[in-house]
Amino acid sequence: MAKAATAKKAAKKPAANKPAAKKAAVARKVQIPARHGKATFLKKGQSIKVINTHGTQVVDCWAFNANDLREFMSMEHCRVMWESYRPKAGDFLYTNKRRKILKFATDTSPGVHDTMMAACDRYRYELLGCKTFHRNCNDNMWEAMIEAGYHPSETPSPFNLWQNTPVEEGGVINQYPTVSKRGDHLVFRAEMDLVIVFSACPQDILPINNKNPKAAHFQVM
Repeated sequence: MAKAATAKKAAKKPAANKPAAKKAAVARKVQIPARHGKATFLKKGQSIKVINTHGTQVVDCWAFNANDLREFMSMEHCRVMWESYRPKAGDFLYTNKRRKILKFATDTSPGVHDTMMAACDRYRYELLGCKTFHRNCNDNMWEAMIEAGYHPSETPSPFNLWQNTPVEEGGVINQYPTVSKRGDHLVFRAEMDLVIVFSACPQDILPINNKNPKAAHFQVM
């Protein structure tokens, strides 16, 4: 009986030297360098947080079906589904086959984004007076996709995160600095296996980035 009581007492004794349980790993923050792009794979159901690190940066965003790059997020098809030119948190983003590709889950900014403007490219900057090569979102998308091991066939029209280019009276589209603040973020959830691409827009002639492009960041959650 004495031995049994001793064993029972020992069993209740806490393990004083037992190591604490490890905390869940924090998602690694990836920089989208100023004037450059980054791409990453997302499995269906995964989420990604995009962070306007300095608050003044426009980030062009694309998403491609990882199993068929000819299917991609399409702003033209999205606007039909939304019946609006700008989405809000809770809306889905759609492909050129009218299938859901992303859920726009969270938006801590004022919600000012653009779906009307094509990605800037070398021709855009030539028209703005550049005589030498100027980094641009079109090339950034291709560089980022190729770096990640993917080879798209075209540049779709991007979802321009935090870009303040509203359609105003008379149908005029004006270009203003962002209204977001430092640290504002968006969260997207993948509705299929996909590749998502971001470009920290290099625009420094017009005011959309306060004429001073900066880095942004993302975290796969």
